[in-house]
Amino acid sequence: MTTHSNTPAGWYPDPHGAPQTLRYWDGAKWTEHTNADQQAQGAKPQPQSVPQQQTGPDPRVQRQVQQQAGVAGGGPGGGSLFSEPVLVVNQKAKLIELTNEYKVMDQNGNLIGTVTEIGQSALKKALRFVSSLDQFMTHRLEIRDAYGQPQLVLTRPAKIMKSRVIVSRPDGSPVGEIVQQNMIGKINFGLMVNGQQIGAIKAENWRAWNFAIVDHADNEVARITKTWEGLAKTMFTTADNYVLQIHYQLPEPLLSLVVATALTVDTALKQDSRGLG
Repeated sequence: MTTHSNTPAGWYPDPHGAPQTLRYWDGAKWTEHTNADQQAQGAKPQPQSVPQQQTGPDPRVQRQVQQQAGVAGGGPGGGSLFSEPVLVVNQKAKLIELTNEYKVMDQNGNLIGTVTEIGQSALKKALRFVSSLDQFMTHRLEIRDAYGQPQLVLTRPAKIMKSRVIVSRPDGSPVGEIVQQNMIGKINFGLMVNGQQIGAIKAENWRAWNFAIVDHADNEVARITKTWEGLAKTMFTTADNYVLQIHYQLPEPLLSLVVATALTVDTALKQDSRGLG
């Protein structure tokens, strides 16, 4: 397909030649969003959802980023989970948390992704309702872009003490692991790829609210700041809000592991705060 500026946004055969793959054209350029060409595979094509758009900056998110997290407003990013310099991760407020759900926004409050827990059984939900035993069970989170297409899958296997989160692509190919390294004092996680540590997440205080993310040479490449969600939410709901600031464009697979960090910290540590381990 020859693309021009007047070509409407939509899904088209991948111009890079990937077989049975569609790539999203945003009306001006090709994006990184891809999807299986179900029509080419003989299946009925599914309608694609349109990303939710904000009419303008959201002052609540801007306040969360600039005042609460102390991040100065930056220039526009690329509009995706992997190209924005600031990701705002806000958990859906619930009185009783049976399913982890988050929305991911840019620094102006535009929705660029969602995260939801997948693969939960009715028994597991029941246990979450009446006890904290689910903290020892396996949890799986799917990170989706603004079009609803899966981008990463986070799996925290069942554990007793330290947490480990496996990061993979939607097709099951591995990205790496985020491994909790200690339980006492300032909590640290190792960013592991093929058994080698390529970075770390380091808590800046014993309450594990704020984290510095460093590369293999211990240079800070990103930062996680937990922002206060308000007295009512703090007392009566399970919601947590985080701001992930990425200092510069990172190479893969470090970039995907960094994008997964705010969700990893929340899944690994908040579950633990309700009981042992």
